[in-house]
Amino acid sequence: MTRPPSIFQRLVQGFTLMSIIGGTILLLFVAVEYGLLSRSRRDEIQFVGIANEVADHVVVPLLVLIAPMTLAALWVIRSSLRPLGVAAARIEAAQAADKGFRVEVEDFPAEATGFADAVNGLLARLDEAATRQEAFAADVAHELRTPLAVLALELDRLDSEDGRRLKRDVAAMSRLVDQLLMLAQLDAQAVAPATAAPVNLGEAATEIVAQYASLAIDEGKSLALALEPAATVEGRREAIAAALRNLVENGLRVTPAGGVVTVTAGPGARLSVIDGGPGLAPARLAELSQRYRRGDHASGSGAGLGLAIVSRIMAAHGGRVESRPDRSELILVFPRAGKDRS
Repeated sequence: MTRPPSIFQRLVQGFTLMSIIGGTILLLFVAVEYGLLSRSRRDEIQFVGIANEVADHVVVPLLVLIAPMTLAALWVIRSSLRPLGVAAARIEAAQAADKGFRVEVEDFPAEATGFADAVNGLLARLDEAATRQEAFAADVAHELRTPLAVLALELDRLDSEDGRRLKRDVAAMSRLVDQLLMLAQLDAQAVAPATAAPVNLGEAATEIVAQYASLAIDEGKSLALALEPAATVEGRREAIAAALRNLVENGLRVTPAGGVVTVTAGPGARLSVIDGGPGLAPARLAELSQRYRRGDHASGSGAGLGLAIVSRIMAAHGGRVESRPDRSELILVFPRAGKDRS
């Protein structure tokens, strides 16, 4: 598709057309002044005389004026458009700005303030939509979590295989609610980014391992933590914890009884999980990172959202998910945003 000409190109074309028209009118005035429109007058002056008249009264003045007029026109055009370029650069630099960002109307010339106001109105509506979506997701999650928590407490009274099976189903439903809430928050974050904060990866890994240690013991597995010099990154702590939580849950699911799942923070801005499963090839990881795509080892009660959520979280933080199938390792790689810990 052909791009329309820029304002600069249109102004240059306009000034060029004005110069051509002005030169033509000047030639016409010279012709009228010296009677060159009359055949008898042209025969009297002859071609050489006409050429001299045109050169003296048209060509020479135009040559004298064309250079300064061209430079002046280019300066006027560029200086008039410079505020738009400055405003565009500021908007481009603020693409990852926090929610509430607005275009500075003062940066625009008077003719473009209406455009700036329209952009600010659009940004305000996006902020409102993101806030409503996040609030709705939080309300729905709260309404679902409460009855699930009550149901889990009631099932604690049932000391039977059916009761334990139902408790596992309720736990899976609670996990699905948490995943859906996280997806909604990520969608809202994509529309209007929230304020990022420093997150210590070593502390996040320690917290997740402490949460899942008892579950690993109940399943006859081991959960190990390795703390190497780890960086502090910029992001949302709950989102990063959710990404690591999903990897740990998947690792415990695919690791056989007696196996070990190792969570490592560092070196640098990375978190990794090594499990006892067969590992994931990079192509398979990319496939499973799509929503609702299941792995062969996925639990029957899940919704295929685990790795999709991890991928979305890492993308929102400017990072990525990597796989080393030879080590059965999944790695969360973050952009560097802080200093290493000793």
